[in-house]
Amino acid sequence: MSDFRSDGARDPESLRSHQWYGTEGLRSFSHRARTRQLGYLPEEHLGKPVIAVLNTWSDINPCHVHLRDRAQAVKRGVWQAGGFPLEFPVSTLSETFQKPTPMLYRNMLAMETEELLRSYPVDGAVLLGGCDKSTPALLMGAASVDLPAVFVPAGPMLPGHWRNEVLGSGTDMWKYWDDRRAGLIGDAELAELENGLARSPGTCMTMGTASTLTAAAEALGVTMPGASSVPAVDSGHDRMAAASGRQIVGLVHRDLRLSRILTRAAYEDAVATVLALGGSTNAVIHLIAMAGRSQVRLTLDDFDRIARTVPVLANLRPGGQYLMEDFHFAGGLPAFLAQLSDVLHLDRPTVAHDSLREQLAGAQVHNREVIRPRSNPLADEGGVAVLRGNLCPDGAVIKHIAAEPHLLRHTGPAVVFDDYRTMQRTINDPSLGITADTVLVLRNAGPKGGPGMPEYGMLPIPDHLLKEGVRDMVRISDARMSGTSYGTCVLHVAPESYVGGPLALVRTGDAITLDVAARSLHLEVSDEELERRRGEWSPPPAQYERGYGALYSEQITQADTGCDFAFLSRPGEVPDPYAG
Repeated sequence: MSDFRSDGARDPESLRSHQWYGTEGLRSFSHRARTRQLGYLPEEHLGKPVIAVLNTWSDINPCHVHLRDRAQAVKRGVWQAGGFPLEFPVSTLSETFQKPTPMLYRNMLAMETEELLRSYPVDGAVLLGGCDKSTPALLMGAASVDLPAVFVPAGPMLPGHWRNEVLGSGTDMWKYWDDRRAGLIGDAELAELENGLARSPGTCMTMGTASTLTAAAEALGVTMPGASSVPAVDSGHDRMAAASGRQIVGLVHRDLRLSRILTRAAYEDAVATVLALGGSTNAVIHLIAMAGRSQVRLTLDDFDRIARTVPVLANLRPGGQYLMEDFHFAGGLPAFLAQLSDVLHLDRPTVAHDSLREQLAGAQVHNREVIRPRSNPLADEGGVAVLRGNLCPDGAVIKHIAAEPHLLRHTGPAVVFDDYRTMQRTINDPSLGITADTVLVLRNAGPKGGPGMPEYGMLPIPDHLLKEGVRDMVRISDARMSGTSYGTCVLHVAPESYVGGPLALVRTGDAITLDVAARSLHLEVSDEELERRRGEWSPPPAQYERGYGALYSEQITQADTGCDFAFLSRPGEVPDPYAG
């Protein structure tokens, strides 16, 4: 017997939720009775696709504070299409407030998403997120349970303003904070900047991690076309949310699961998109982890290979000039991807169209300064490079498009900091002898050492150098950095120092050579000396004796493999629960 009716809709008995609601046993009777308790009539839900609306809204997450309203628009769309929406609150990962870093909790939200979708009577899901770690977490969990799903990006906030300048959150925060440390502005200007940097709900309006990951989600094909750049407070964002609610019901009727969307071709296109956008280095870790949940092996070598095939075409801060609202009105991601059509897999499906080719048909660029043509790129190669060498045998990354060009090939003496707090306390100590040629090294800031791999990688430049006009130095760490940051920052050094990676063996005064063109990061110390130092090294004590932190420390993988939990990333089947 077919699972579909003559009108193309799913037979109600083939819906996953039918196990909870449609059988003749005591449990179904109980489930129906409890749904009456919620105030719903039988005709409102019986035989209809049940759609989970996963909402990361929170009072303390400014990126998502508007998602309470957007969830209502999603539910409106689900009702219009004949579905039955149920809203579920899930963990909010606020990049702004959560310490030591929301990266510590990305996998917790992924677990919550997976187990919630599996354990409740759900036929499909709409995922509301956008702040840096929420996008990969929601998609990792949804991919693991493999139901039809649509992602609704939170959207970028309004552009910032200060006096006669347009500000980009994050990027201009770092810039003006350094100006204050250099004595170029004072407390009065800083107080004005506080009021102008972030003017509305929404994610950072630069091409930071949030916009990079939501663009990647759109490139993967799990959002409505153009969704990733719709400003958070634009009425178009409400309409996009409602359209997503309508779309998910159709996806359930077609049984179009995420496994048919999130293919190797889709992940390669997402990598190409991130690199051509000059996007955040954080996307490297997240896309590798997301691909792993889709049983796709994505590696650092894939990023470096694809980087050599795509130019940077998005003139967006921090590597360029404009902001996300400019990008949206220049045509958004559909127009941007149309410029890359020769390197994309155009015949794969998306949640909105039978093929990416169909989704991009007719897309036009309306501002060639914001979205550059191939003949006038911002850079000839993708904005992230993968480095190898005796300091990072498993790889490291650098966003070279946001670095000072003269530092992309540099040899200098190291000044080593064993932890971030010590670095903060001593960075201005004259006895360290830090000059513009120094290579600043921070260790014990990786996945285990951080803990959680905080965004410490944009190490501060000492005050005396800022006052001399120095605005960039070579900085190396096993940490991450904000996608809104800039500078010659080598990140994600793997293996991390906390587990005995070569970064643990560096000593102040050692020469380090960075050569981005050669994709090389080399510690100028002999193998024999490194082996001698390794014999003297001992592992640090565990940071957590119990709780989630202990689970995290036991299970977290290294940056080059996505920082997922080992027990979540390994292959294997998980049965649906018995609902009878």
